[in-house]
Amino acid sequence: MKHPVDILETYWGFTSFRSLQEEIIASVLDGRDTVALLPTGGGKSVCFQVPALVMEGICIVISPLVALMTDQVSALKEKGIKALHLSGGLSPDDLTALLDNALFGNYKFLYLSPERLQQEQVQSALRKMNINLIAIDEAHCISQWGSDFRPSYQHIHVLRELHPYVPMVALTATATREVLADTILQLKLEDPQVFKKSFARSNISYRVVTQSDKYYALTQLLQRNEESAIVYVRSRKQAEVISNRLQQYGITADFYHGGLPPKLKQKKLDAWKQFKVSTMVATNAFGMGIDHPSVRFVAHIQLPESLESYFQEAGRAGRDGKNAVAVLYYDEGDKAMLKRQFVETLPSLQDMKLLYRKLNNYFQIPYGEGAFTEHSFSFAQFCQTYELPPLITLNALQSLDRLGVIQLSKQFGRRSKIQFLISSKQLIDEFERNTSFSIVGKTILRIYGGIFESPNAIDLDLIGTKSGIPSEKIIQTLKDMQNQGLLELKLFETDATITFLVPREDDRTLNPFGKTITLLNEKKTLQVASVIRYIENDKICRQIQLLQYFGEENTEACGSCSVCLNRIKGTAKVKTQEVAKQLMDLLQEEPMDSRTLLENTTFAEKEVLQVLQWLLDRNKVQINAINQYFTKE
Repeated sequence: MKHPVDILETYWGFTSFRSLQEEIIASVLDGRDTVALLPTGGGKSVCFQVPALVMEGICIVISPLVALMTDQVSALKEKGIKALHLSGGLSPDDLTALLDNALFGNYKFLYLSPERLQQEQVQSALRKMNINLIAIDEAHCISQWGSDFRPSYQHIHVLRELHPYVPMVALTATATREVLADTILQLKLEDPQVFKKSFARSNISYRVVTQSDKYYALTQLLQRNEESAIVYVRSRKQAEVISNRLQQYGITADFYHGGLPPKLKQKKLDAWKQFKVSTMVATNAFGMGIDHPSVRFVAHIQLPESLESYFQEAGRAGRDGKNAVAVLYYDEGDKAMLKRQFVETLPSLQDMKLLYRKLNNYFQIPYGEGAFTEHSFSFAQFCQTYELPPLITLNALQSLDRLGVIQLSKQFGRRSKIQFLISSKQLIDEFERNTSFSIVGKTILRIYGGIFESPNAIDLDLIGTKSGIPSEKIIQTLKDMQNQGLLELKLFETDATITFLVPREDDRTLNPFGKTITLLNEKKTLQVASVIRYIENDKICRQIQLLQYFGEENTEACGSCSVCLNRIKGTAKVKTQEVAKQLMDLLQEEPMDSRTLLENTTFAEKEVLQVLQWLLDRNKVQINAINQYFTKE
């Protein structure tokens, strides 16, 4: 058996581990269930990759993001280590081939999403493997208290049932005491060793700035930046709009969000990491797994929904250990908007019971039936049919999905997209020749701008309302236009498919979840309140506030956040006034040179000389022919 340090030197080129890495690895090699809480950039992956290479067999890694899996597998392959991951969109034959490779091909790492783990074929293959370690990355996602709650994470414990004697290591950079306890419970860890390194990032200056013109402040910040930056926004539309605005100011910016095709996402990410693009404007889809060391600025121009998500996103800055800035811009209206979006639209148990009954009625599901039936679903049409408020309904649907009552397909919330492939003049000429295209095409042109430059999301129901043409006819017309090469069409005829996972029992279906729903709503309300407290508290160091939120006590002021910097400036101003008063009192008695002034004061030479210059600049004192200072009076 090779020593961990030998593995580290062979594959990573280092001769010693960072703080806590060696202790975590020793715990894993000792066969103990282990929890590692390390800050972003703290080297979590080494904590499971090194011991997995020491031991015989294959390590199973559960990871929440495709980007994170792809990056880690690529990095391992570059080191000559055999690793693979099961991506989405695999055919049954491809999946079988990859599982056979993992089983018989002497691979050391198999990366899976929590959703992929639920497949019977995958579980069957895992049962046959010689698994040496189970690693759960971003483990806080398993907790119902976590900010990235994922229903499929709650079934990871199936690995414990398949391989009860294999040690499990859970890793995260974001966990309160509550989330940590819940994570250990949900994963069924047995007497785990918990290693926690301070989440303090001394090289990051956390700044909160009240700013009415956030876009101007943002451009001023980024025009001085020669390295990489991330700007976080809440919506896909904003990501595109702000990216375009930054480009107008000469900033090489691009946008990134969850609605982009995988190849385009990778292309944008590569351009940013290779410094072809300085600034990425992104939704929270650009988060975990984005490993780029030299990010100098992370900016938020909207309030985050929780301090967990803010800390995770701000932690993208300064992973190379050099100084970096995480700045959050807000105005007073943002606080009301945050409450409106994340608190006032939280569905109660009664809201969810009503929605569940309406869903069953909408799809005409009889009492006691419906389990594992799949239905096409138009969200807008459903809300219109029952006169339901869209935001509360959306949140209630997502809650039903999280509770395992229904399953929403991945395309939920996506709209159809089109882009015209010919010039506007050619298109108008085509409308003159083919009147069947004219009404639909001209309606789209009136509603949507920029549809010649890039794919635009369109609302089929809105086009139907404006044109008076049924949706079915609009869809057929768009398909005909695509066949003639006039446009490119990506069609979602419905918002989603909904799969009912349990038989219909109306209120009895949801009653067991009543306490959970109430607790989750209370938790979200507290998370929003914590964000508002954080931005309003300009007395306590920003880093201290964040660390205390995650349960760290006895922390020291960072000296570089917006609160600390204001305190330093305030102290300097008071000190300047104090020195100036004493110097002016002395000079009112008689003229003195700087040496005599120093002998008659208790201040440092540097302070006295700086204040003398300050007084000269403001014409409070003058200097005579023998270099003595005197007052004007």
